[in-house]
Amino acid sequence: MRELDRFEDELIERFKGHPVLANIASLAEEDFVAILLQRRFVSLAFTPSYDLAIDLLRDEAGLRIARSILREEYPDSHGNTRSHREDMKDDLLELGVSRSALVGSRPTTATKRVIEDTFELIADAGAHARADLRLLTMLRFWGEVLVSVEYGRLWERMGPLLTRDGENRSRFYHPHYVHDAKANSLAAVSRLSTSHSDRLATRLSELLAREESAGCFREVEERSLRLKVDFYDQFLPALERAGA
Repeated sequence: MRELDRFEDELIERFKGHPVLANIASLAEEDFVAILLQRRFVSLAFTPSYDLAIDLLRDEAGLRIARSILREEYPDSHGNTRSHREDMKDDLLELGVSRSALVGSRPTTATKRVIEDTFELIADAGAHARADLRLLTMLRFWGEVLVSVEYGRLWERMGPLLTRDGENRSRFYHPHYVHDAKANSLAAVSRLSTSHSDRLATRLSELLAREESAGCFREVEERSLRLKVDFYDQFLPALERAGA
């Protein structure tokens, strides 16, 4: 398990070092906004991705965890509370993104491809002999751990704009940066863990302990990282414009 933790931590560090994320503070404002608007479409694909994975999961313990995480995206069945997607929109408006820019935004070809490839990865995982382990690995790493990493990088630029009079006003980006993070290693995670990634890791670590499946884990995590890298690669030209 510790070897898999080291492997995963290396992937996390590789993602943190992506040139666009590492130089997020130096990008022109219009390029930063373009990233946020495109990333919004990926975020909108989060819930159907979880739904698809839930359809393909057979492990009851894993299903319960995935269902509970999905339901947190819509915290009020009576319609009086914003969904997480609405919280994201509110953060974007607080950051100065205009409603006209929000309305006029459309997913790029690269963004569409990343979303399609995400669904493809989930479908491939569900068709595998070790479907449950692969699906939980994907949900945790793609949907939680790496999301926390990218939002942590974005927060380096967002933080001063969404913090006023010492109060953190972020409803979406900062909470997800905190609550999606890998707080404990796979070897040390426990049922008392509260972050989304660690809740999934409690069941994932049990499956890893009883199956010869390290290769599956590595493959899914590498493909999950590739999805994230492909998304940010489309913004590499922004670095040239910024002289970074």
